[in-house]
Amino acid sequence: MRRLPAAEPLARPEEPAGGPPQPARGRADPVRAAFFAVLILVILAGAAWAVLGSSLLVVRHVKVTGNQLVSASQVRAVARIRPGQPLARVNTAATAHRVEQLAAVQSAAVGRSWPDTIVITVVERIPQLAVRARGGYDLIDGAGVTVRWAARQPAGMPLPSDPPAVPRGNGGVRAAALVLRQLPPALRARIRSVSASSASAVTLHLSGSVTVLWGGAGHAAQKWAELELLFKTHARTYDISDPSTAVAQK
Repeated sequence: MRRLPAAEPLARPEEPAGGPPQPARGRADPVRAAFFAVLILVILAGAAWAVLGSSLLVVRHVKVTGNQLVSASQVRAVARIRPGQPLARVNTAATAHRVEQLAAVQSAAVGRSWPDTIVITVVERIPQLAVRARGGYDLIDGAGVTVRWAARQPAGMPLPSDPPAVPRGNGGVRAAALVLRQLPPALRARIRSVSASSASAVTLHLSGSVTVLWGGAGHAAQKWAELELLFKTHARTYDISDPSTAVAQK
């Protein structure tokens, strides 16, 4: 029986060298991309409006902390923060600067507490020296700034022994107040008055008619260490203006 030749397979169309064509991937749909771009812009515009222009995030409260010498109402008055102002638009640096103009305030920090509160934190000056003035006493801090006026001398706060020698605001008064701030409590408790003819000539007058020529405000720790040793001599006058040559005089 005669065999027929095997049928040859049908010829396939030639394929490109890289294999069959693949569908394109990663191509952004222009309409879809435009939609998301517009959506993002709308979200950002809404957020900006909520923060800067709407009534949702505005100042409703001004909180004051750290104050004892000045009242919260005084701080709010000089801060001049308008209720209803957008919280984000409050100039915190300018507000802090205005608060620091109060004599009793050494520094101020202003921050936002979302959604509706401005917080003003003050650090007040600490009076060190009382100077008789206007029928009472000006209380002065270590920088020579008059913190406030008091009708009576505060307990434990020394007076200048010679007020004309230390007029308010001069270098002597600043040095005297700074020295008092640096003193340890044990020595400060013994002080009855202080005098200062200049910034480098502060003298402490202690109980028991004891005088300490302290000098300037520098080297406070070294001076106190020398004075503790010299106190053992039970002298009436101590000169520790130069702690390297401290002496006691009977």
